[in-house]
Amino acid sequence: MSLTLIPKHVKIVEVGPRDGLQNEAGAMLSASVKANLINQLAATGLRHIEAAAFVHPKWVPQMANSSEVLAQVKRLSHVSYSALTPNLKGLERALKAGVNEVAVFAAATESFSERNTNCSMAEGLARFEPLVKMALEAGIKVRGYVSVVIDCPYEGAVKPQVVAQVAHQLQQMGCYEISLGDTIGTATPGRMLQMLDAVQNSVPVSQLAGHCHDTYGQALANVMVLLQAGVSTFDSSVAGLGGCPYAKGASGNLATEDLVYLLHGLNIKTNVDLDRLVKVGHDISQLLGRPNGAKAGLALYQQGY
Repeated sequence: MSLTLIPKHVKIVEVGPRDGLQNEAGAMLSASVKANLINQLAATGLRHIEAAAFVHPKWVPQMANSSEVLAQVKRLSHVSYSALTPNLKGLERALKAGVNEVAVFAAATESFSERNTNCSMAEGLARFEPLVKMALEAGIKVRGYVSVVIDCPYEGAVKPQVVAQVAHQLQQMGCYEISLGDTIGTATPGRMLQMLDAVQNSVPVSQLAGHCHDTYGQALANVMVLLQAGVSTFDSSVAGLGGCPYAKGASGNLATEDLVYLLHGLNIKTNVDLDRLVKVGHDISQLLGRPNGAKAGLALYQQGY
């Protein structure tokens, strides 16, 4: 049996230095340690690295030294270093730090939007319009995130049509790519496809990315069905950095090592050296004093890769 619809090349957006580290408990890592992690990730062949977030340190203390981190990163011309920018002030700081692109995030439920951005869904999207306009005028691409595309920790099941509306609005204001986030990791392949069917009626599948969490062990199964549906961009975090804040003790982000292992097994090109990536995942896990969240990474490291 052939998997003819699966893409030949997949773009991986490494979110460990931002989405991963900001959800790790413990002391804040120094700018030099973060910059070294980013440099090591770039050396594996990863070409899209979410390196920082320009948010108020009161809300996300782990990202307080983002400017210093980007100043210390040894930039590679073929790597895009991006940052999350929730408001105009954050964008201004990101531009000053020399990012290649920025990201904005919206939610698919009112409760999640209120809890995370202190505003309604409509207010949040309206805030992004001048931000996106300013970024594009500065020659910086903008990526959009949609949170809780399957289930919300406050409202339960999310209607696919609502996800489609939010994704469409982000695309229309200028986001070149929309990442669909299974924030609490409850998605199953059937529900993921149902959501994607609704969204791709408004946004071409070529502009969509999958952001799968592994809280219930379904991340790779969901990646597989998204691949078969034509999605060719996926977010992941080295060593599975970042837990799930809505399920105590549960794993969160899909580990980049596990994603690459799957893709290479399907003969899909990623440009990533898995052996080097495994070492990076092991080292950062050791540094943080946490178990390595990458199943493939842990197995390969123990085998001496």
